[in-house]
Amino acid sequence: MYPKYPNRRTPLAAAALLAAAGAALAGCGGGGSPNATGPSAAGCPAVLREATAAVRRAESTDGTWNGPTTGPRAVPGKSLVYVAQTMTNPGVAGVAKGVREAAQAIGWNVRVIDGEGTPAGIQAALAQAVTLRPSGIVIGGFDPRLTSQQVARAGAAGIPLIGWHAVSSPGPSTDPPLFTNVTTKVEEVAKASADWVIARSEGAAGVVVFTDDSIPFAGTKSKLIEQRLAACPGVRLLAHKNIPIPDASRRTPQEVASLLSRFRKQWTYSVAINDLYFDDAAPAFRAAGKPGAGPPFNIGAGDGDPSAFRRINSEQFQAATVPEPLSQQGWQIVDEFNRAFAGQPASGYVAPVHIATAENSAGATSWDPKGYQAAYEKIWHG
Repeated sequence: MYPKYPNRRTPLAAAALLAAAGAALAGCGGGGSPNATGPSAAGCPAVLREATAAVRRAESTDGTWNGPTTGPRAVPGKSLVYVAQTMTNPGVAGVAKGVREAAQAIGWNVRVIDGEGTPAGIQAALAQAVTLRPSGIVIGGFDPRLTSQQVARAGAAGIPLIGWHAVSSPGPSTDPPLFTNVTTKVEEVAKASADWVIARSEGAAGVVVFTDDSIPFAGTKSKLIEQRLAACPGVRLLAHKNIPIPDASRRTPQEVASLLSRFRKQWTYSVAINDLYFDDAAPAFRAAGKPGAGPPFNIGAGDGDPSAFRRINSEQFQAATVPEPLSQQGWQIVDEFNRAFAGQPASGYVAPVHIATAENSAGATSWDPKGYQAAYEKIWHG
């Protein structure tokens, strides 16, 4: 999930992130033909081997809990307000559900206030949250810079803030002031989605990338995806389609129809910075007679909301997603608040990247690391 209203990553920070990613991806040359097929087409066997191994690890469902196992006992009598960008966004709603469950387990009260997806609505929701004087406030999926006055009021009242996808990087933030921000790492999600294309195509693919360049976080992610894809000469970027998320339902069908007419069988894979593009693309694929199971084979580098899992499990124009562990992140938010209330630092935990497919999701409509609930309850209650 990306905030509808972008977080302002500075040009220097974005450039540094891309430079670091570029350095990590460098070192693979070769003269493979874009039209060749099979493993030798990659012209980059080292990257193909690395991508295949990385995808195998990311698709595994056998991992044990690798998050915190120690921390402060439950601080009693606390209350939280979860300010949601919009509860119609499945990512925001999924985290809210996790926060509610975790609060019940630790013995706290939670109230959710819906910002309804507009700047005015979000500002009013956060203002209401501050007026309620809770122990802590969750910034649920929006850029706190859009609510600077309300954030300042929370700070003056001594109310700690924790973000979910509030800024682009996980961990504590001084500007805006967040005790911590809970999110996966954009670099890891971008690499995982690109590696899936490289590995599944054996280094020979024609790819379309769908993004929203108006959101710096999303624009950076798509650039990182494209850099990783470029590590194999046999993987060609056919098109970079910039479709703002608010316009996706209107524009995606016609853009997909145009791309199918232009590239025909050359288009074999797609990567989108959010799963929702494939929901909007499905009618155009269907009208063109494309099989639901692909090609093109589509992977979402974002959210992994229930609708994405349903498309994947039913083979309806999406083959994979790199999901956020929405419930676990809700529990983590509660644990991070408990650390703040106890005067301890943030845990520093970032959930590992995962790739969900029909083969490893077993019909589920979400993904979360195993054992997180028991681990957090043991920390809080011993």
